[in-house]
Amino acid sequence: MANAETHFVLAPPKFDIPTRLLIVASPYYKDIADQQLLGARAAIKVSGATHETILVPGALEIPTAIGLAFRSGQYDGFVALGCVIRGETTHYDTVCNDSSRALTLLGLEGACIGNGILTVETLQQAALRADASGQNKGGGAADAALHLILHARRFTIPRTSRIAPASEHILMAGSNKPDQGTA
Repeated sequence: MANAETHFVLAPPKFDIPTRLLIVASPYYKDIADQQLLGARAAIKVSGATHETILVPGALEIPTAIGLAFRSGQYDGFVALGCVIRGETTHYDTVCNDSSRALTLLGLEGACIGNGILTVETLQQAALRADASGQNKGGGAADAALHLILHARRFTIPRTSRIAPASEHILMAGSNKPDQGTA
């Protein structure tokens, strides 16, 4: 029984340096999205971070929007919020699998993403998971992104300490002169 289970939850991270998140939400099921947004925004506020929110039509557009924003370099992390409810066709499987895989691939590229795209059988299940005063999956997704930001900052080598090449010129094998390019 899902309600009887207990889960360990990490303490909310706190930031003392500027930390900026982008929430990308699909309001396809608006009441669900509104609850997810309440939970995510509250979690971000507790951490001391700031956020912006953008809306996209559906769950499949969430990874594309995050990918565009990630490449802009304007944000430290991302919160993906949406809901996919099983219908009568296999479209559900496509949307769930493709959105999840795309977010995972972005994460492997270095994007700090909390995945709050709900994948459920019924609207009732979605409402239970989205409830900001209940399971609060929106807040959980925000916390996941915030924890990943902490880890990214821990494991990222500052630019000033990276080994730089001795020169911007490239020496070609067998030559003692820098390659000036060939036209």
